[in-house]
Amino acid sequence: MLPTFDEVVRFHGHVCPGLAIGYRMACAAMRVLNASHSDDEATVAIVENSACGVDALQCVTGCTFGKGNLIFRDYGKHVYTLYSRTTSRGVRVAYHGRGVPDGLREDKTAFAQWVLEAPVDALLSLEEKLMKEPEPAQLHRSIACAQCGEMVMETRLKQVAGKAVCIPCAEQYGAA
Repeated sequence: MLPTFDEVVRFHGHVCPGLAIGYRMACAAMRVLNASHSDDEATVAIVENSACGVDALQCVTGCTFGKGNLIFRDYGKHVYTLYSRTTSRGVRVAYHGRGVPDGLREDKTAFAQWVLEAPVDALLSLEEKLMKEPEPAQLHRSIACAQCGEMVMETRLKQVAGKAVCIPCAEQYGAA
């Protein structure tokens, strides 16, 4: 069972149009995939923005950065692609908002409420997608930065003057 919008609001902290849009997008995609909240990595989400709606997607899908099944691509688009490892099916959902009545966007509360009640086709485009299964999450060792001593995922270390350093230290010394 998918969470209610009120549950998503509790996670995010406030009601806003972006959260409502993300909620509708995530719910629509999960229905197409006939999927439920993923406690493991059964569902993978690829998001193309880092806006409020991604919080809704995390609550609805169970996809998180920590589990490695939330992938961020900084394209600035309200687009989510979800993939079910269980069924090998994917769906791309894009917010188009072509059905939003004129002037409604200026009233954030009314706009968010309209988004929650509007027909799906007034808001979204859904397209089943043939896609290669996303790689499973990778685990990497952590190694101490030779400069600051903080632990760093080994794949993020930079070599500076023959020493393995973290990205901030490499940038600080002009070697990034």
